[in-house]
Amino acid sequence: MPVRPRECVARVTATRVLTPDVLEADLAMVEPATLAFDAGQWVSVPFGPKTVRAYSIASSPRAPALITLCADVAPGGIGSAWFRGLRPGQDVRFKGPLGGFVLDPGDARRLVLVAEEIGIVPIRSIAGELAAAGFERPTTLVYSARDPGWLVYDAELRALARRHPRFAYHPVVRAGGGAHRGRAGDRRGGARRLRRRRRGHHRCRARGPHRQGPRAQGGQVGEILVDG
Repeated sequence: MPVRPRECVARVTATRVLTPDVLEADLAMVEPATLAFDAGQWVSVPFGPKTVRAYSIASSPRAPALITLCADVAPGGIGSAWFRGLRPGQDVRFKGPLGGFVLDPGDARRLVLVAEEIGIVPIRSIAGELAAAGFERPTTLVYSARDPGWLVYDAELRALARRHPRFAYHPVVRAGGGAHRGRAGDRRGGARRLRRRRRGHHRCRARGPHRQGPRAQGGQVGEILVDG
């Protein structure tokens, strides 16, 4: 049964710079002591009576006392400035968990996960949950970016694919990717190639709150495709 969102307080324990424009923050839950959520969900941070920013949870639901948020701070808006300013010891208030970009636990069909740039954040959490279950569902991830520097979590995903033969990882870099071993092209093209191989799939899509500011309209998104 879905967990109802609630007002929460957490404390920053660590921050990390993944790329010049992509940051992570670890938050230890204070109230409540743990946050029950599904992989793929997000939290909403208030910046005034009618202003909020949404951040996807990058970490696993199996560690509910400490959540990791990840954000693209390139847009430079109020949310970007706030995320850049996070420091260990700082308290953060948010509402969560929110969002329906999650897997159906009763569905055992083959999965194709598709992400673009920062849209990988909720899918990283989903992939971690699938890995914890030994990838009972065969899964393919197509991950595209403008250049290799925007393939956040690339090394982690490559390692996951080496450990799990039922998980296939296909990084896709648009023109100018240089020596990166990803395939040239785009997210949609990679997904179309997979769809041509797997007829009769059913597509489920959700736009995640993975960016803040005006460029959110263009959307670095995540998608879930299932055979059936």
